[in-house]
Amino acid sequence: MREEIIKEIEARKLIAILRGVPCDKLLPTAEALYRGGIRLLEITYGREEDKQVADNIKGLVKCFEGRMLIGAGTVIKPEQVELTAKAGGCFIISPDTNKEVIESTRNRGLVSIPGALTPTEIAAAHNFGADFVKLFPISCFDADYVKAVKAPLGGIKLLAVGGINENNMSYYLKAGICGFGIGSNMADLKLIEKDDWQGITVLAKKYKAVIDRG
Repeated sequence: MREEIIKEIEARKLIAILRGVPCDKLLPTAEALYRGGIRLLEITYGREEDKQVADNIKGLVKCFEGRMLIGAGTVIKPEQVELTAKAGGCFIISPDTNKEVIESTRNRGLVSIPGALTPTEIAAAHNFGADFVKLFPISCFDADYVKAVKAPLGGIKLLAVGGINENNMSYYLKAGICGFGIGSNMADLKLIEKDDWQGITVLAKKYKAVIDRG
C-alpha cells in the first residue's frame, strides 16, 4: 500500500493543501478540486484542535475512498501521526525534519514527507526514513538552487512547497523537482468563502495542465 501511494504521488505530482478552510466547506472544496483533476489532498493541523482535524480527515477519507488520497500536513509531533493513521490518512507532511515524526510515520506504514531546505537537512530527513523531502519554503530560492542541491543528492525525491504557482512550476520541474504542494494559490480562500466551486475547479485544471505538459 505504501509503495502504491509513493507511485501515485510521483505520477500525479500535485498535492492540494487545505489550510484555514472551514469544516463545513471542506467537502465541497475537495469535490471542486477533484473535478479539476486533483487526486492528492493535504489537511493541515494547527488551526483547530488535533482531534477535529483527524475527524475531518476521517470524513474525507470515507467520502473519497477510491477516488482521492488524503493525508495530513503541518504534522510536528508523533501524536498527530497516530491520529492521522487512525483516521485513515495515508501520508504525513511536516514543515520540518523531526526524527520522531518520520519514524512514527514509517512505523504506521504511512508515506513520510518532512520539510527541509539545506543539503544537511535534506540528507538527514532521507537518512531518517523520509520517502520524499519537502523543500520549504521554496519561494525564497530559484530553480538554480534545486539544481545545485540535486547534484550531490540526486537520489532523494524532492517536492517543492511555498509560493508555487502555475508560472514557476515548469522551471522547478526542469530542475528536478518531482512534485508540488500548493495551498491558497489553488484552494483560494476568497473563492471558497463565496462558494465559488467552479472557480476552484478552474484553478485546479490550470495547475494540472502544467503537469500534463511536463
